[in-house]
Amino acid sequence: MEKDQNTKRTDGITAEENGNGNGENLDELLDLDKHRLSVIPTKKSTPTERWMKYLGFPVAIVLFIWLYYMPAPAGLSSSGQAVIASFIFALVLWISEAIPTHVTSLLLMVMLVFLDGWGMKNVLGVLGFDVIWLNVMAFILSSLLVKTNIAKRIALTLIVKFGHSALPMLLAFILLQLALAPLIPATAARTVITLPIMLIVAAIYGSTSEKANNFGRNLFLQNLISINIFSSGFMTGSTANLIAIAFIFSMSGHKVYYTDWMFANLPVVLATMLLAWILGPKLLFKLQKKENKPAVKGGIEVMKKQLTDMGKMSKLEIKGALIFGLVIFLWVTDRFHMSMFGFEVNAVMAAMVGGIITLMPKVGILKWNEADIPWHLMLFSAGAYAGGLALNDTGAATWAVQSLFTIINFDKNVNFWVLYTVVIAVMMYSHLVFTSKTMRTIILIPFIIALANELGIDPIALALPAAFTIDWVVGLPISAKPNVILFTTGQYSVLDNLKYCIIIATIGVVLLVIAGMTWFSFLGITPSL
Repeated sequence: MEKDQNTKRTDGITAEENGNGNGENLDELLDLDKHRLSVIPTKKSTPTERWMKYLGFPVAIVLFIWLYYMPAPAGLSSSGQAVIASFIFALVLWISEAIPTHVTSLLLMVMLVFLDGWGMKNVLGVLGFDVIWLNVMAFILSSLLVKTNIAKRIALTLIVKFGHSALPMLLAFILLQLALAPLIPATAARTVITLPIMLIVAAIYGSTSEKANNFGRNLFLQNLISINIFSSGFMTGSTANLIAIAFIFSMSGHKVYYTDWMFANLPVVLATMLLAWILGPKLLFKLQKKENKPAVKGGIEVMKKQLTDMGKMSKLEIKGALIFGLVIFLWVTDRFHMSMFGFEVNAVMAAMVGGIITLMPKVGILKWNEADIPWHLMLFSAGAYAGGLALNDTGAATWAVQSLFTIINFDKNVNFWVLYTVVIAVMMYSHLVFTSKTMRTIILIPFIIALANELGIDPIALALPAAFTIDWVVGLPISAKPNVILFTTGQYSVLDNLKYCIIIATIGVVLLVIAGMTWFSFLGITPSL
């Protein structure tokens, strides 16, 4: 009996004994069923968050009334004005979280229809978009990684190798995302692969959706940034990058090669991530002493034993790895599908193939009720995309950008570096309005090329550095697919997202301006000082 008690004590050391106070042992921390994303966590708000909730709704109403009833500016349609007013109303509520974010999205969808901003078929049709289906399939595949214990094995391996303290652990995720970026262009896919691992690592460092700490905030927001901006390090990182290159070629005659893009922008991206890795835990969300180490008594040794006890991969793990491996294979080889199969399997269809096999009776691994799908996230996404697409379809987004450049009123005597800085800043922060990278590219890149031609500037000097910002969609949970998925974990608030990522985006602007004056000039992209 005594031996059994000692064994139990070795394997089940509680976090409470380690001073964490939550009474969970390592087995419980590794059990992701306790961190289900489909369950909206109840969190204690900070004083700042409470004030934002109190003020959010009245501020949103005042802004809506002002924007909706003001005299229509020249060039803006009545439907465009209604969309802008509705979107700003929703944006304030999303940031303040005065009401749940998914309820805000539903409210925005209703307002778009009732105010004749966008048609009902368009609004409701957003739920059929590929991004929504990709999210659903992504969570099924994520549940597969959890059910088979693959996520647990990978997380323990990472922690045993890098998890002695917080900074090396955070750096390991940066290196992981960097390795995945050129292999898997789809950002949502990379999010799905690493999300369960993030959840386990965060829990072991004492951060859960119910009680998030600064390690969790740094981990998830750092991954949000790295998943997105590592795509900008490679020309094939997103479809929007390729569209921008096509515009540059067709409108200016400049052909940009894969290596041209990578050699120019990857150093900027790596410098940004290095600064984010340092500034996050050291300044923006400063780690407390207890957050620097795993919240498990015995630390790495206990987890090393847990990993050893798992033994070799089980048949279930191997089966899960084969299913997930098939999906990854389809994601990685997307550019070769036509020659291999005679047709293309895009990221959504590849994920759906994996989802079908996963849920197939006798063949698969999951039952439907075991798939952890946060449907409130789907509603949140639908509202965000409806608002963004309505801004585009009504011409409101184009009007806003053109109005901004009209106000600035550049002429042929403008200093190139002033113009360059403004263009980079507008491109960088425009993702707060445009919820589609493709739409943002289609609207802004041709406009920037035309502006350069009008001012007698080589278009590539402005357009290519501007294109480097396309994937920096980091400011809000609604800005990109990875943002929406990671926000669902409850590890950070909308305000945390805005604070952290706007600072990093601003650092990106500064680095791109410095690179424009030095590195890009050396490469022949921008003129010499």
